[in-house]
Amino acid sequence: MLKIIAIVIVVAIVAVLGFAATRPDSFRVQREVDIKAPPEKVFALIDDFHHWTAWSPWEKLDPAMKRTYGGPNNGKGANYAWEGSSKVGAGRMEIVDAASPARIQIQLDFLKPFEAHNTAEFTLKPAGDLTHVTWAMYGPSPFISKVMGLFFSMDKVIGKDFETGLANLKSAAES
Repeated sequence: MLKIIAIVIVVAIVAVLGFAATRPDSFRVQREVDIKAPPEKVFALIDDFHHWTAWSPWEKLDPAMKRTYGGPNNGKGANYAWEGSSKVGAGRMEIVDAASPARIQIQLDFLKPFEAHNTAEFTLKPAGDLTHVTWAMYGPSPFISKVMGLFFSMDKVIGKDFETGLANLKSAAES
């Protein structure tokens, strides 16, 4: 009887690992919002990490979070590191490309509670008196992430945070 149970468990593990191997090698999470403000105003709120406290959904999770800013105040080379409770973990962001007022690309390195290296990208497109903002995050899916992805999706994990952040960004830019 124990031999049959062991065989069933091994077959189940092999099946899960086999299915995980067929999962995509990368992920992408994206949300969009229209903001009634000029692209330059919205861009300034994203391009300077000092302004993220006004709209980022993660900034309020840990009031004691330590923040470190480096490089120029904004644009390429501006960087921001954080370390806090288990709710925010630790990591670093650096603007690697900025084309005012249309696009900002950020290298996003999470260190705790797990290590991950991703790209965050904001695109801004004028649409009459509105600015259409797209916030995307994408990166590689290591094999362990593929296995974990069988039980949860990155979209479900951070999609709501992106929606909250964009709503906060909209409020900040429209005020």
